[in-house]
Amino acid sequence: MMQGITIRLHDALPANVLARWQQELASLPESEFKVQLDRRIAAYLDAGHGSCWLRDERIADLVENTLLHFDGQHYRLLAWCIMPNHVHVLIETLLGHTLAGILHSWKSYSASEANKILQRTGTFWFREYHDRYIRNAEHFAYAIRYIEENPVAAGLVRLAKDWPFGSARLK
Repeated sequence: MMQGITIRLHDALPANVLARWQQELASLPESEFKVQLDRRIAAYLDAGHGSCWLRDERIADLVENTLLHFDGQHYRLLAWCIMPNHVHVLIETLLGHTLAGILHSWKSYSASEANKILQRTGTFWFREYHDRYIRNAEHFAYAIRYIEENPVAAGLVRLAKDWPFGSARLK
């Protein structure tokens, strides 16, 4: 099964900001509520709020190597992008491996190692993650474009291939 996943640093989106948006959008129909909330979250993350530890090349390298470590064994890594405060990944899980198990492995290992590098303790990743099942070939192509073009949309680079921590640079 192919899934798009977004994980974010624990302080990338404060709970009070999310709660305010949920209140502001509460009168919308459920489908529109979700669309509008997702747009606000994406824009907020792309604006680079929070500690942005993933800007540190040592941490971005660590996270990228964590994603690549079990590629071909537990999942097929199809696309990825490590932004300053969040990570987008597109994977196909392989038989016998669950999305929850894969995410736990990525997050627990990278959090422990990142905290060592940063000489800090405490929460690194936000506990929850956002995942979306890839429905068809069109959705698959959209997901890859979204992931790989995220640094361009956020104004970090002019061309996706210029972003050093993502699959677009390998094309």
